[in-house]
Amino acid sequence: MSAASNYLEVEVLDHILGKGSRNFTSPASLRVALFTVMPTDAGGGTEVSGNDYARQEATFAAAVSPGGTATTTGDLTFGPANGGDFGTIVGVGIFDATTSGNLLIFTTLAANKTVSDGDTFVISAGNLTVSLA
Repeated sequence: MSAASNYLEVEVLDHILGKGSRNFTSPASLRVALFTVMPTDAGGGTEVSGNDYARQEATFAAAVSPGGTATTTGDLTFGPANGGDFGTIVGVGIFDATTSGNLLIFTTLAANKTVSDGDTFVISAGNLTVSLA
């Protein structure tokens, strides 16, 4: 994934540098979301909603070197879309909550994918990689 949100950047820096009143703790769970319009570092964007869409819980293997990357350990299955389309998926993001919460990291897809009524969207294990660069 390519971009950290402003929220995460501040939390990580304060945590590493021991500054401010922040006491960043790892989220209890991480949820992957699908976007039809990409967010920015400040948030926003348009997350899929309705038609049986829900963020999916993701677990990651420990980071490896070189490159400092971590990949998902299981498949993430969205849908099937039911009662309508999810739309054209242009990117994904990782949140610290099932709904609402804080956007942590996000990236665009290599290719957009239209998810129509009855379709599922799957990110296979190992195909969602997070890195710090």
